[in-house]
Parts: sequence; C-alpha cells; structure tokens
Amino acid sequence: MSQSEIRPFRIEVPDAVLDDLRTRLRNARWPEALDDPDWDYGIEQGYLQDLATYWAEQYDWRKHEAALNHFPQFTTEIEGQNIHFLHARSEREDAIPLIVTHGWPGSVAEFVKIIDPLANPEAHGGDAADAFHVVAPSLPGFGFSQPHTAKGWEPGRIGGAWAQLMARLGYERYGAQGGDWGSPVSVGVARADAEHCLGIHVNFLFATPPLNASEPSDEDKPKLAGLERYTTQESGYAQIQGTKPQTVGYALHDSPVGQLAWIAEKFRTWTDCDGVIENAVTRDELLTNVMLYWVTGTAPSAGRIYRESRVFSDPALLGQRLETPVGLAAFPKEVILSPRSWLDAVYNLVQYTEMPRGGHFAALEQPELLVEDIRTFFRRFRG
Repeated sequence: MSQSEIRPFRIEVPDAVLDDLRTRLRNARWPEALDDPDWDYGIEQGYLQDLATYWAEQYDWRKHEAALNHFPQFTTEIEGQNIHFLHARSEREDAIPLIVTHGWPGSVAEFVKIIDPLANPEAHGGDAADAFHVVAPSLPGFGFSQPHTAKGWEPGRIGGAWAQLMARLGYERYGAQGGDWGSPVSVGVARADAEHCLGIHVNFLFATPPLNASEPSDEDKPKLAGLERYTTQESGYAQIQGTKPQTVGYALHDSPVGQLAWIAEKFRTWTDCDGVIENAVTRDELLTNVMLYWVTGTAPSAGRIYRESRVFSDPALLGQRLETPVGLAAFPKEVILSPRSWLDAVYNLVQYTEMPRGGHFAALEQPELLVEDIRTFFRRFRG
C-alpha cells in the first residue's frame, strides 16, 4: 500500500464500545459534593451527574455518527502518521480550496454547521461565487487520525503536513482557516507553503507584546484583563498538558466521566453562554465532540499537543513576522484576545472583524457569522 494513497473512510463505532461506555457511566463513582455547589472549584457536580446520565440513557451516537458520515471522509499517511479528513468538494470548479483546522478540546464535529454553507453557498442563501472545496482534517493524535506515539507533532510540523495533504489532493492555490490550535497550524501552513497558500483566516490569534509596545489604550485594557484572568484562573489545564500530559491522560482514557468533566468545563468557560452551556451549544453537540475523544481513545495523544508545542516548536519563529494575508474574526467571549497592536506587529492583518457575539467554538456557536467572515476575507483572492 502506497504511503501517499488516499483511502475512503466511514465512521463505524462497534456496538461493544458503546455498551462499554454506558456501563462505565452507569457505574461511575462519585465523590461527596461540595457545600454551596458552584463552578468556582471546577465543574459543578450536580450538572455533571445530570449530563452523564443523559449521555448514558438518552444520547444517540448513531444519529450523530450518520450526520458525520454525510460528509465524504478519507484517510492518508503523512510522515508515518494516519490522517483522517472530511473532504466536501463544491460543484463549482473555480471554488477556492480551504483547509479548516480544529483545536483542543475540539474536533471535526465542530464543523458540521459550516461545511455545506462553505461548499454550497447558494443553497444557504449565499452567492455561488463564494464557494470553497472544504478539507477538514483531524489533528494528528485526535479523533479518527488515531492515537500517535511519536513525539514532535507541534503546530509548525502539522502545518507542513497540511501543505502535503493539499498537494496530494491536487490543490495548487488554497487557503487555511482555524481556531484554537487550528490558528497556529494555519500559520504553520502559510510559513511552510507561502507559494501556494493564498491567505489564512482565523478565529483565534495570539501575540506577545512587541519590544516597542506603547501604553495600552482604553480599547486594549479589557483584552489585557482577560489575558490576566486566563493566566491566573483558567490555564491550569494547559500547564498540566504542557508539562505532564500522560499523567492526566491515563485518567481521561479510563473514565468517561473524567473525560466529560475535563471538556465540558471548558465549554462553559469559553463559550458565550452566560454560565449555561446549553445557551451556546446543545448537549448533543457537546457530547458528540466528547465522543470523538472517547471512542477513538485519543485523550492522551490529543492532550500532548501542548507539550509538543513547548518542546518542539522552532523558537526562531516566535515573533517572526508573517507576510501572508491574515483575517481575524474576533469573538467577544474568546478565551484570549490579544490587543490589535500586538497582532499587527507579527501578522499582515488585512481584515479584523469585531464580532457582536460568540466565543471560542465559533463554528458551533455562531456558524453564520463565521461563514460570512470567511467568505468576505477570501473574496480578495477570487477572479
């Protein structure tokens, strides 16, 4: 079998895996609940128990498996790593190829609301000229890209792998889009393949302050306060996964309740939900995302991207300016929002949109706003 071969793929989780999941959920061992329950110490136990019960007794994986299988899927091997991807080609031959990348704790399930509007805009009230051929890979070690045991899969290397994937698919001019880790991966695509990557659109973008940074403006102060809040109150998961990811990985791999708690708490903190996850995403959307970690056994390998980024990323690229055109959709409840002046020092930021609502999981929370901003950005490369 050739390493460059592209193989059709279909999600078919065995019944035994689903039966084992329900058994584990029903037999979960719960600790004593805190007095005066709230979310200050982490996910609130009563909410988690209710969500776990729903997962065991009401959630229908087969329904969501079928929805994912609506999109053509494939696997291929790049640098010894299996890569799973959704590939929705537009009917328009002049469509712009677009590789869309998720992050942690996300998955390709985030994109079910945006793939068809991007590939077939006319069917969703858009202009047919805005069509894309959409490629949505699962990051190495995530979901159906399967667990990996090799070290070194940091965002720059993944960006280079995505460039190989787009070439393998026959795309010579293309764009990249992403949020969370999908943002530095998209930057990695642009750095690895500037000749063919037209531009990148992201809904998360981080930069450190430039050496000549001026005093923060009134507009910047809320962003800096958010960065301080994240650093002091919300970054514990990143410190663990960035230093000793295997340790927590064993617990997440063995306990669906633990995996659910680890991810659901982030959905409450990072979405525009006013403290109620279901104000931003449905329970089924949340659980389908969790399922792509559980049924594939990829919690440990997915968490390692934080460690890989710290250890293997090229320090020479930190702060090095990227001239490829960049568009940013800045959603107000994003976990970190860098001041515009910091971003301009590092990126050729040709489009900056302050969104009226939405958070970190933009493709799930506000798909229409995200799709329109992607269309607007890439119009400059058409014709």
